[in-house]
Amino acid sequence: MKKTYKLTLTAMLIAMGTLSSHVFYIPLGFAKAFPIQHLINVVSAVLLGPYYAVAQALSVSLLRNMMGTGSIFAFPGSMIGALLAGLVFAKTKRIYMAFFGEVVGTGVLGAIASYPIASLILGQEATLLGFIPGFIISSLVGAFLGAVLVMAFARKRVFQIGEKNSVNS
Repeated sequence: MKKTYKLTLTAMLIAMGTLSSHVFYIPLGFAKAFPIQHLINVVSAVLLGPYYAVAQALSVSLLRNMMGTGSIFAFPGSMIGALLAGLVFAKTKRIYMAFFGEVVGTGVLGAIASYPIASLILGQEATLLGFIPGFIISSLVGAFLGAVLVMAFARKRVFQIGEKNSVNS
């Protein structure tokens, strides 16, 4: 895939993630769960690869925070999830593994990475594993929808996933 196409698709996903952030989110105390971001992470991890997925996650998190529709916890959660989803998919070429990478990356690793932000930077009382239930639920819902969407793309041959002339080439 040409670099211009990848950049354009990344920009479109960033716009979709940023614009939909104020429409659908789940408030979890001082954090916000955003399943649409997990959907976008899986789509970008499969279609664009891990580096574009991380760039997309960073950009959406930054824009959402600048607009006041996100929280600082979006950074570790979305970026770790996008990276792990992209790396696992690149290694296995299995869509369900991108789903698994997003859930583990965001739901577990991103949640644990959010603990120091809550306790040290924000001064909030938090437990080390306190973010995991909310992050897991959000990432399960969003990553599942993303995997279903990508499987539908693959089934309808919108994109050739995992082949030599595929989107990831």
